[in-house]
Amino acid sequence: MTPPSRFLDRVEAGRLLAEKLDRYAHEPNVLVLGLPRGGVPVAAQVANRLGLPLDVFVVRKLGLPGHEELAMGAIATGGIRVINQEVVKPLRIPEHVIEAVAASEQRELLRRERAYRDDLPLPEVKDKTVIVVDDGVATGSTMLAAIGALRKLEAGRIVVATPTISPSTFWEIERVADEIVAVIVPESFRGVGQWYESFSQTTDEEVRQILAQADARFPRTNA
Repeated sequence: MTPPSRFLDRVEAGRLLAEKLDRYAHEPNVLVLGLPRGGVPVAAQVANRLGLPLDVFVVRKLGLPGHEELAMGAIATGGIRVINQEVVKPLRIPEHVIEAVAASEQRELLRRERAYRDDLPLPEVKDKTVIVVDDGVATGSTMLAAIGALRKLEAGRIVVATPTISPSTFWEIERVADEIVAVIVPESFRGVGQWYESFSQTTDEEVRQILAQADARFPRTNA
């Protein structure tokens, strides 16, 4: 199938992405995780079309103050913290700086956790094949943080899936994920939004509605 030049919206992007993941359809022990917010509607299409359970995985990058695009590490669902020693050690970033940024991002992570799951249990990923979905990957810092967190949570196999990704980031993620799947890997990549006709911001309420619909098929419970 010839990839499109652009996606109409996240629904179409998710549908086309699901076609590239059809070997996982209805497989037991496979879970689809959407990175909020924009990754969730894409992940919902993947989960629906493959007959797989859907959940959300909240990751917050720990950006260096004054240079927030530079990731010192990340925190994620499940109380996971990942520190990027390749950034922290050469720059001799003090522990108190990391702690201050982590505390700030922890507040936002907890807010999103409450918004998306109320009192529902956290996703169980240990020994599972996890398909991690975002609506696009530019620098890759959030996705790399998610991979690191899922490794700490002992996911069995990590499959990164995204409609579009920059070529350099594709190769970087390929080195740390078990598999990476993308629909469009353009030679020129200025940003995720350029590959969508409609790229409006996904709201917390939209994420809640998507997860509620998914729960009707695969409830997020401890059972």
